[in-house]
Amino acid sequence: MDAVMQAVIGATLLLFGGGAVVFGVLPGADALAIADRVWPILLFVVAVTVVAELAAHAGVFDLVAARLARLSRGRVVVLWLSIVVFAVVVTAFLSLDTTAVLLTPVVVAVARSNRLPPLPFAFATVWLANAASLFLPVSNLTNLLADHRLGGGAGAFLALLGPSAVVAVVVTVALLWIWHRRALRGRFTVARAPRVSDPVLLRWAAGVLVVMLPLLVSGIPPWIPAVGAAVALALVFAWRSPRFLRFALLPWQLVVFASGLFLAVGALEAWGLPALLSAATGTGDGLLELWRLAGVGAVAANVVNNLPAYLALESVADSPVRLAALLIGVGAGPLVSPWASLATLLWHERLRALDIEVPWGRYVLAGLVAAPVIVAAAVVPLALR
Repeated sequence: MDAVMQAVIGATLLLFGGGAVVFGVLPGADALAIADRVWPILLFVVAVTVVAELAAHAGVFDLVAARLARLSRGRVVVLWLSIVVFAVVVTAFLSLDTTAVLLTPVVVAVARSNRLPPLPFAFATVWLANAASLFLPVSNLTNLLADHRLGGGAGAFLALLGPSAVVAVVVTVALLWIWHRRALRGRFTVARAPRVSDPVLLRWAAGVLVVMLPLLVSGIPPWIPAVGAAVALALVFAWRSPRFLRFALLPWQLVVFASGLFLAVGALEAWGLPALLSAATGTGDGLLELWRLAGVGAVAANVVNNLPAYLALESVADSPVRLAALLIGVGAGPLVSPWASLATLLWHERLRALDIEVPWGRYVLAGLVAAPVIVAAAVVPLALR
C-alpha cells in the first residue's frame, strides 16, 4: 500500500462513510462522536511525524547510532543489542512508523559503514517496531484509540500492558538472535562518525526531543507537546534550513485513510458488525479466552491490516484486560503478511530504496513462526494479574 493507494482507499472509505451518514445508516450524532474522538489522535500523528522527520534531517538519529557503534567497542552483538534498545525507545515514544521509516535507513547505514551485514539490524527494527509498540499510548495508533476506554493516561496504560510489552520485546529479541546468531558473532573496526552539517540545528532538534519525550507521558494530552515540538522545530528549520519545510512532511495520506476507516467501521458497527464478531472472540478474562481474542486480532491484522482489525474488534473487548489482549494481537501480531502493518510496508520500501531486497516469502515464513509465539507469550502476564 503506497502513499497514493493509501489516499485512494481512504477517499473511498470516506465516501462510503459519508454515504452511510447521508442515508441514515450512521446517525449524524454518532459521526460527530467519531470525529470528536479522532481529531486529537490524528493531530498527534501529524505532529509527531513532522518532529521525527525534522529530527532525522538534523542528524539526531545518525548521531545516536554512531555513538552506539563507538560504545560497542567493535563487538557486533553489543552493537546489535544497542540498536535493539534504540529501536525500543524510538518506537515507545515516537511510534512504530517512525522506527520503520526513519530508523531503518540509519541502522542500515551504520551496519554498512562498519562493514557488517545489514539484515540482522534491519529485521530488528521492523519486528521491534511491532513488539515495542505495546508500551505507551503514543507508541501505536491502535493504542491511542484504546486509551480513551482504559483511562488513566500513560501510567495506567503502562501498568496494564508494560509487563506484556517487556515479554513481547524479550521474546522478539531472542527469536531474532536465534535467527541471525551467526552474523552477530565477532568484532569489527568502528567507522568514523558521520559529519554534522549544522551543529546548531542538531542541538536544537535534540533539545526539542529531550523536552517533548517526557511530556508525552506526563498526563498532558499527547497532541499538545507534539504540536508544540513540531512548531518549535519548524521555526528552527525556517531559520537554519528552510528547504526541508515542505508539504511532503505531513502524512496527509494516512490522515485521509484513517478518517475514512473510522467512518466506515462506524457504519459497519451500526449494521451489526459486533454481533457477528462476538461469536469468534468469545468472552471472559481467563488465559484461554485472552489467547482466543488476541489470536483473532492477530489473524485479522494479517488478513486486512492492524488498524481496521482493531476498530472492528474493539466493541467485543469489553474489559480492560480483554482490550489489552486485543492490542497485543493487533500490535505484536502483524508479522506475517506484508500489509498487516503500515510500518512493515514502509520498512520494506525503505530497504528497496537502499538496494536491499528482502523476499516476502522469507519474511512470511519467519513471521508464521514468530507471531504466534510472541503474541501467546505476551498475553500470559494479563492472565496472571
